[in-house]
Amino acid sequence: MRFPLALTTKIAAYIVGHKLRGTQKFATVLQLEPLHTCNLTCTGCGRIREYSTNLKDLLPLDDCLAAAEECKAPMVSICGGEPLIYPQIEALVQGLLDQKRIVYICTNAMFMRKKMREWMAAQYPKRPTFIEQKITALSDAGLMTEKDAAAIQQGPKDAAKPTIGPSKWLYWNVHLDGLERTHDLIVEREGVFRECILAIKMAKILGYQIATNTTVYKETDMDEVEQMLDFLSDLGVDGHTITPGYEYDAAKKDMIKRLNLQPEDFFLTRDLTVKKFSRMEQWMNRYTFFGTPVYFEFLAGKRDLTCSAWAIPTRNIRGWKAPCYFMTDSVGTNGTGHFNTYAELLEHVDWSKYGVVNGVARDPRCENCMTHCGYEPTASLGLNAQKGDTWKTIKFNFASRPRPTGKGNEVAVYNGVTSGNGHLTGKKAEPAAKAS
Repeated sequence: MRFPLALTTKIAAYIVGHKLRGTQKFATVLQLEPLHTCNLTCTGCGRIREYSTNLKDLLPLDDCLAAAEECKAPMVSICGGEPLIYPQIEALVQGLLDQKRIVYICTNAMFMRKKMREWMAAQYPKRPTFIEQKITALSDAGLMTEKDAAAIQQGPKDAAKPTIGPSKWLYWNVHLDGLERTHDLIVEREGVFRECILAIKMAKILGYQIATNTTVYKETDMDEVEQMLDFLSDLGVDGHTITPGYEYDAAKKDMIKRLNLQPEDFFLTRDLTVKKFSRMEQWMNRYTFFGTPVYFEFLAGKRDLTCSAWAIPTRNIRGWKAPCYFMTDSVGTNGTGHFNTYAELLEHVDWSKYGVVNGVARDPRCENCMTHCGYEPTASLGLNAQKGDTWKTIKFNFASRPRPTGKGNEVAVYNGVTSGNGHLTGKKAEPAAKAS
């Protein structure tokens, strides 16, 4: 089947249970931000700008775990900031797994290999033969140095510290917005794409599950995205999330002030989103996308959906963000745009003021939003259901997993070095020097 049976049945049982009880609003995915510190400054991301006064703050581990217990979402996406910077990330992951959550670690992958080597070191005293086999495989693949291998063979520096190991309930969710040149431009640092691919290859050898998430912008070449998906498919990546780039306030302000760029040249309108995602129906049968066929039809302009932002709430250092992941309004505790509890968020936000209904934006800021965190839950919960949607979704979920396409090209994806400006980022990029 397309998705692991255990994950599919867990989520389905959770949703059906709420439906039978008549629950009007409930969380399907918790977006948990334990910090907003990040080692990159991605173009189009306003997160570390919106929370610039809190970049040194951390959400205590107990509060992170309590948030998951409070909203009871079966899936937790640990994001930020860069979550692997969070000092207690290992304990957080272990705590969520102990709660029987499905865990996604949304990462730029710069620290992934380090975390996986720490797991190998912790495992070495328990099963040295197995780890030695993995060391050999990684060394043969050029993914591990002799120095790294020697450090692993010495065992863990702190045997009591938890590590992040492979689990059927855990995914590394790696941010990739294109091939080398494009991705490194967007994250504003050279070498990041290469590290992502090295981390993905290492993770697959070690038995981790890997997902990728991609944001599509106005200048995104969808042929390039398809080439990237072919490559990732051949690497054995387990699934993909894809969403249109949305012009939320914090991202727009950062783009204008820091990069001297115009947001309208970067972000998608609704019409442009439909054009960009015109091949989604073809792609959803070719690649393993996480989502529903109903949401993909929405992206391709084949149907309309309303927003259900309450189903994918965000909990961060200030509280439960209102009304959604992208917008922060003068509501909540003391008018900060954040609530103390998820129940307060559900009760006190006037959800009828947001989203787009029958083509009319209830709030001007919602006009161009078609992102998965607002509209995917509408599809998965059947809130704008049409005849045949249930069978369509069942058929999609239980269909055979798409096979690797065999069209990935290891040479072509590394197009940054030979593209002149491929590794010059932001507004300081200069014309490439002419070949002598």
